[in-house]
Amino acid sequence: MTVAPVKPAPPSSDAFLAAVESRRSRYSLAKSSPVADEKIIEIVQTAIKHGPSAFNTQSSRAVVLFGSKHEKFWNTAEERFKAAVSAEFFAQISPKLLQMKDAYGTVLLFEDSAAFEPLLAKMPFIAPNLPPWSENAHGIVSYIIWTALYAEGLGASLQHYTELVQEDVEEMFQVPSTWKLRANLVFGAPTVPPMEKTFQPLEDRVKVFA
Repeated sequence: MTVAPVKPAPPSSDAFLAAVESRRSRYSLAKSSPVADEKIIEIVQTAIKHGPSAFNTQSSRAVVLFGSKHEKFWNTAEERFKAAVSAEFFAQISPKLLQMKDAYGTVLLFEDSAAFEPLLAKMPFIAPNLPPWSENAHGIVSYIIWTALYAEGLGASLQHYTELVQEDVEEMFQVPSTWKLRANLVFGAPTVPPMEKTFQPLEDRVKVFA
């Protein structure tokens, strides 16, 4: 008699929500990683491939930086920021920029405006909706990567050094000008525990009707 194999129970949301609850901004990061670079790349590729987007436009893009390329990006960000702000303000920000450079790597997160062109050709009336739709896709992809990196033992923080370095990024990493830099996800092995997080009452933030 042939016995049918037992199908594994479908995964519940518990593991996913546990990662959601535990993911935090981590700023003190070592220039090391508990997982191989290939695993980090796999996480980014999976997020870019499977992250949802309006009308399946698949507008999100990413560049993963390790080693000297990671440091070069943050050196450039430092130079551009220093030239754009007062000396007093730069003195406050400079230690944070050094902290980013001292991490293990960075994921540059983009939205590609060219991805919407076929959709606009068919439905030009949706043009006002494209910016929020694009930001929705960007936010989801960023969160997938961030949470997955946490699950692998990495800490990360989402930074927004974008417009100041847009042209530099295009030149350094040979990306088209339609790739608009939206954020920098800096990651590495966390060196200190996260700060305590407080929450506003859910009653003021979630409404339920039946």
